[in-house]
Amino acid sequence: MQQQVAAITLGIADLGRSRRFYTNGFGWNPVFENSEVVFYQMNGFVLGTWQATALERDMMRSGWSRPGAFALAHNVRSRDDVVSTIERLAANGGHILRPADEPPHGGFRGYIADPDAHAWEIAWNPAWPIDDNGHVTFRA
Repeated sequence: MQQQVAAITLGIADLGRSRRFYTNGFGWNPVFENSEVVFYQMNGFVLGTWQATALERDMMRSGWSRPGAFALAHNVRSRDDVVSTIERLAANGGHILRPADEPPHGGFRGYIADPDAHAWEIAWNPAWPIDDNGHVTFRA
C-alpha cells in the first residue's frame, strides 16, 4: 500500500470562527466551501474543517463516541517563525497550550489549539528541511 494521506478532516462547531483561524491565522486559502465544510489544498493532501455534527453523522455509525487524541503539526522555516506563528494564531481565535521551547529531541516548538480544541504543534527543526513546495523531509 502506498504511504500517503489524502485528507485530514477536523470536526468544528462554528464554520466562520474556524475559517477565520485558518485563513487569517495561517493565511491559507479555501479551495471549496459550503454551509457545512471548508477544504484547503495542502502540499499533497486536503485539510477539511467540517461541522462536527455533520462529520459525526457521516463517519460514526457504529456507536463510537469520538476518535482518539492526536496533534497536527505545522513546520516553519526558522526558529523565529515559531513564536510569531503561534502569536498570529492566538490573535485569530487560537488558545496557547504550551509556549515555545526546546524539546529534548531538538528544534523549537510550541502548541496551540484551534477554536475547536484541535492541537497544532508549530515547529522548527533544522534536521527536517522544507522544500519550495512546503514538503517536510524526515532526517535523523
